[in-house]
Order: sequence, then C-alpha cells, then structure tokens
Amino acid sequence: MKLKPLAAALLAGGVLGAGAASAFELPTWLRTAPATTAAATAATAAVATAPIAPIPAQGTVPDYRAIFKQAGPAVVGITVEGTHKASAEEQGLPEGLENDPFFQFFRGMPGFGQRGRGANPSVPFRGQGSGFVVASDGLILTNAHVVREAKEVTVKLSDRREFAAKVLGSDPVTDIAVLRIEAKGLPTMRLGDARRLEVGDPVMAIGAPYGFEQTATTGIVSAKGRSLPGDTVVPFIQTDAAVNPGNSGGPLLDAGGAVVGINAQIYSQSGGFQGLSFAIPIDVALKVKDQIVATGRAQHARLGVTIQDLNQGLAESFGLERPDGALVSGVQPGSAAAKAGLKPGDVVTEVDGQAVTRSGNLSSLIGMSAPGERVKLKVWRDKSWREIEVKLGSAEAEVARSDDPARPEGAQLGLALRPLTRDEQRQAKVDGGLLVQDVDGPAARAGVERGDVLLAINGQPVQSIEQVQTVLKSKPRHVALLVQRDGETIFVPIRIG
Repeated sequence: MKLKPLAAALLAGGVLGAGAASAFELPTWLRTAPATTAAATAATAAVATAPIAPIPAQGTVPDYRAIFKQAGPAVVGITVEGTHKASAEEQGLPEGLENDPFFQFFRGMPGFGQRGRGANPSVPFRGQGSGFVVASDGLILTNAHVVREAKEVTVKLSDRREFAAKVLGSDPVTDIAVLRIEAKGLPTMRLGDARRLEVGDPVMAIGAPYGFEQTATTGIVSAKGRSLPGDTVVPFIQTDAAVNPGNSGGPLLDAGGAVVGINAQIYSQSGGFQGLSFAIPIDVALKVKDQIVATGRAQHARLGVTIQDLNQGLAESFGLERPDGALVSGVQPGSAAAKAGLKPGDVVTEVDGQAVTRSGNLSSLIGMSAPGERVKLKVWRDKSWREIEVKLGSAEAEVARSDDPARPEGAQLGLALRPLTRDEQRQAKVDGGLLVQDVDGPAARAGVERGDVLLAINGQPVQSIEQVQTVLKSKPRHVALLVQRDGETIFVPIRIG
C-alpha cells in the first residue's frame, strides 16, 4: 500500500493527460453550461438559512437517506483551469517516482515538476474537485491542492448553477482553501465536532469522484489522530469510506449529518480507493478558515526541534515506564526551543496539559498554535519531570522582504522562507535548508525563484530563519546564496546594499 496523490492515480489509469496535482481532465459529456435563468436565481433566494437540526439515528443505523437530503444541497463541484510546469511524466523523470510510498500527496517537493524550466513551457490544465458551503453568503471550504496554480475557479451548485469563485486564501500546511462566490441564501452545512468521533463511528462522504457530482459513500472511522509522511500539523481522521479523485475538498459527515472533516487524501497502489482515506478534522479547517477570512493567510507556530516516536527500548533507556511522548533528537540553533532550553534527549509528554503520546501529537499541537504564543511543555529529562515555557516562533516567518516597511532591522533581501519538513528534506536529499515561498526585490532580480531551497548564506549552512536574519543584521552590501534547484546546487550573488 502506498500514498498516492490523486492526480498520479489518474495518470496511472490513463485518465489525465496534463493537470495539476488535484486535477483531472473532464470528458466532454460531463461539461455543462452555467444556468443563469431568473427561476434558478429565485430558487436560491428562497433557500432557508435557519439552523440545521441534527438527524436522529434510527436504532443503530444512521438515516443516510435523510443525511444526504439535508447535506447534499450544500455540496459543490469545483472546476479549475490554469497552467503549470510539466509533470514528472512529461519531463521523462524516472518511472515510479510519484509512487514512492513517502511521496507527498499533493504539494510536491520544492522544484519538483519544474525541471528543465527553460526548455519546458507551462502547460494548460483543467481539473475537478469538491467543496461545501459554510456560510449562506457564498463562503466555501475545499482543499488547497484543488485550487493550486488555478487561474480560474468555477463553483457548480447542486441546482446546476455556476459561479466564478475568488480564492480568498489557501494554506498548503493544512491543505485548506477558502473560496467566495457572489450568491446569497445558499444552503449550508451544519458543523460538528471531530473530537467527539470514536473509532467505529459511521460516516458519510459526499463529493464528485471522477466528476460524478453528488456522490455519497459510507464507512466507519478506522483511526483518529493519524500522522502522515510530510504532514506534520494535521491529525487526520482515517476512514474506510470510499474516496476517489474528485472527492478532494468534499465533506465527511457523522451519523447526525454534521461535517466532521474534509476529505483530502487516499492511500493506494492502484491510484483508486483501496480501503484507506483521510480527512482533515473540521476544527482544524475552521481555525484556518477564520484566519484566512480575517487576514488572507494562515499562520502556524514553530518550535524548532527534530522529534521521533519512542519505542519500548528507548523508553526504558530514558527511565520511562511507557513509550509515550515525543523524543527530541535535535534542536535548531536560534529557534524557540533553543531559547527555551530544550535539549536533545528531552521527552515532551504534554503541551498546556494536553497529552502527547506520539511525535505527531506534538507537531499538531504546536503547528495549530499561533506564532508568539506561550505554551508550557511537560518534559522528562534526566529521569525527572520539569516544566518548560516556550514562546513559539513562526513557521512562515518572512526574512527582510523588500516591500515590508515594518522590518527596519537588517538588509532587504526580498525572500519569504520556511523550514523544510522532514519529508521534504528526504525528498530533496538535504539536511536542513529553507524553502523559498515567495521572492521579490534584490533576490528576484538576481534570479532566485519560488520553490528553490536555500542551503547556505555567505558559506554558512542554514537550518533556521534566525540564522539568515543574523547574517542580514550586519547590513552587508552583497551576499552569496547557495541554492538547490531541480536537484542541482548553484551560488546566486545578490547585491542588497
């Protein structure tokens, strides 16, 4: 069994010619023209927006018919169009690379799919995803990978009307995107509480697999709090409800008809459903949604440690009775963890009173916190307990952007950086490094590109944003960046003085 991006699944099945990571080409007979009649407009205006009542369970079996009738009208289809760099298959990369069991689902590693930039122009794509209405004035949730690289986004309602959608913002860390359409009185979803789910609870997924809109599948919760390679923040809900390409962004509903998750990923060798699917808990999605609506972007805190799970042998060697907690194997210089005094060999077992049983729990609790927030960690060190307070850093901190007047200290470099995840480091075959998320000013003029990996500045290897800031505080006139691009390293000189 292997982790598969939905797009790779379609490539394997011969459905997709060229498309974005979440997209696939729709057959002609699935394409429809927008309905813009006055009758359709009046029908939407008449939709009630009163609170949605839970659907009572009938005996031990959920009333799936009632759940679908209530929730289905709020589920939408999403069509995207745009251009992207040629895929691995289009570039002749080694066959099967996208089938690596630890290859990221949708986000891709830095520079992947961009090999041969000069020789391979961007290619057009058209794709399909799902989403659901969370506010009657046209606010819609979906996956970030559904709208990634899209130039045009169209939302198709259950009554077959279509609207051009604006992407208010997307967060690749949690894979959440927020859209808005110009419509009023839309049917909405009732929001649930994913924390109340238990393994064995029945669930229903609704979406547009392979473009077949308003498709419902059912199953049970098969695991909670699942950590996946490359996803260090989201505690996924694992289910056996069938999810296929096109389901991405659609709702996962509990037995009472409330949304508890957003369907996002599958685990498969064939590219289609093989019994394992994963949904983003709705509480995670709503927290990101609120940030995007308020500011246009989501922020995530960062501790600055490398962690791993304990096993029984490690637990005994550290004097613990149970292999519970996140073992700190490395602390990045200048990070929030380093400033708070965390050390390799520490075992973190609680964050603000919330238990940490596995390393993924710590990543999720920290990642969903706000930069600058103070948290108290319960730490096992030298066979005794201690409490350490940490002021969290930012995972998306920007370094001296040339258009940011709020950063008077240091040189103006023009880069927005974040640390690579462990899986991105493994894919790029680097130890440390910072991903270039955005670029302008001197760095852009020198040829640095979005997706590059910054390995060193002025000969000093970098693992944290603070290390870059330290170099810039001396206000140098020139800096030399060592950058990895498409598997090759190059030095880029930048004049900033």
